[in-house]
Amino acid sequence: MKFLIVGLGNPGEKYSETRHNIGFKVLDAFVKEQEGAFSVQKHAEVAEVKFKGKTIVCIKPTTFMNLSGKAVNYWMQAEKIALENVLVITDDIALPFGKLRLKGKGSDGGHNGLKDIQFTLNTQEFSRLRFGVGNDFQKGRQAEYVLGNWNNDEQEHLQDKIKISIDIIKSFVSVGLPMTMTQFNKD
Repeated sequence: MKFLIVGLGNPGEKYSETRHNIGFKVLDAFVKEQEGAFSVQKHAEVAEVKFKGKTIVCIKPTTFMNLSGKAVNYWMQAEKIALENVLVITDDIALPFGKLRLKGKGSDGGHNGLKDIQFTLNTQEFSRLRFGVGNDFQKGRQAEYVLGNWNNDEQEHLQDKIKISIDIIKSFVSVGLPMTMTQFNKD
């Protein structure tokens, strides 16, 4: 059985430490832990790893955030991965920093990456791990905030939250969405 894990973010060094790139950061840590490596392929950086006998295709779209659907759709088709085996990892300003929320479907919440995936796949019925980045910005400064770097306090706790995110990926692949939601969506 194959799984597609999608980390949302923007390609390029200038975005690598921004809040908007937490999906990339989580996938980087997961692939490193599984001793995999990314290579640039069509529409994405791609790494294929094994976990408990399952094949996990990890992608970081190179299409920029607001065109993420193109990469997701391409890799779902190329690898013949069912929609229920797709997990998208994204930043979320509606959640306080570090709060993790796993959902099986939902709106895009104003997130351009999710919006494009939903538009391209023509459904909201895909799993997503929402990583809270907080909303400590003035009206009209949302883009500046999500494209800004983590502050010192956030940096201090970031690795712990990334580790939990990795545990969520492993659980999603091992026992499925409902049991993973029960285990991790507690607070």
